[in-house]
Amino acid sequence: MHRALDLTLFDFRLQRPPLEIDQTRSLELILDGHVASERTRAALDDASRARFETRMRKIVMRCGCDPSRIARRGYTLADSREIYEVDRLPHGKGTLARMLVYEKEVARYFEEAYADDDAPSDIVHVTCTGYVAPSGAQALVARRGWGERTRVTHAYHMGCYAAIPALRVAEGCLRTSNAAEPRTDVVHTELCTLHLDPADHTIEQIVVQSLFADGCMRYSIEHGERERGLRCVATSERVVPDSGGSMRWVMADWGMQMTLARDVPEKVGAVLRPFVSDLLAHADLSMRDLPRLELAVHPGGPRIIDGVRETLELDERQVAFSRGVLRDYGNMSSATLPHVWQRMLESDDVARGTPIVSLAFGPGLTVCGAVFVKT
Repeated sequence: MHRALDLTLFDFRLQRPPLEIDQTRSLELILDGHVASERTRAALDDASRARFETRMRKIVMRCGCDPSRIARRGYTLADSREIYEVDRLPHGKGTLARMLVYEKEVARYFEEAYADDDAPSDIVHVTCTGYVAPSGAQALVARRGWGERTRVTHAYHMGCYAAIPALRVAEGCLRTSNAAEPRTDVVHTELCTLHLDPADHTIEQIVVQSLFADGCMRYSIEHGERERGLRCVATSERVVPDSGGSMRWVMADWGMQMTLARDVPEKVGAVLRPFVSDLLAHADLSMRDLPRLELAVHPGGPRIIDGVRETLELDERQVAFSRGVLRDYGNMSSATLPHVWQRMLESDDVARGTPIVSLAFGPGLTVCGAVFVKT
């Protein structure tokens, strides 16, 4: 499904979580959490604990995302015991406790993000890591007395690809606004680290726990072209057939639980070339133009970036911004791609007038794409 848009993204505002940990230390913390959880669950004596730690260390260090690929990640909880009291609760606290932390932290983020700003005509709140009503966006509008000027729309539970469907939501907001100069703000609040389960020692969960991080971002969208921004000229998305079990994100007893199969890069790769060819055609481009274009790929993980580069026969330079965001921040779900967009907008290495092909993938499996032009 395709959509021609005439939107410009601008005024990106990144705000890092209060705590950032280098990946080497982060892997040690993951290991410590699993060992403490198992000691509590199984009442291990010292010898059994030592054997379990040796076994888990091999798994974490072999299967966790390597520090050469992710250098550091952001965490919202300065004191992990607020959720992960594993000396008493092997899984950590339940989903209610995690949602209450989410509510508090997101309310704080909205206040800081709009500390010195006027009211937009619309706020689109994007997340898959917290569900609280009223949301942080609604609470902000109520506190500021913006209720007659600002509408709030929630774009929830899409996961890593949500930033691109949010563009369609933003366009609808702009088209239906009664404001003289409508402006839609898109705000991503992804607190992925609230959803770890230290009692789940599977390899799949070790991969997930070593990959995802917390991240928040806001940016504004208006119709037409601005002097400085990313003008969106086309979007597209499709659901890959027979792929529903490859990636899942479900509400569980101890936060949300992710299923991430090893075949995700292969299934995405199988449809990627025709998808990109079709997307480019709607921006009056073709696959022949691809070598001269810039790419903003959602860095779901190192293998995702590698797969996109190989399938589309890209130069390593064309995925450098995506690798850089993954290295510096990890995978922040829907907030990750806007971090890539911001870097490309602010970088002198991306010339004005350059088309940017943006790609993202998530549960469904869903493949999303957009074409921007840097103005």
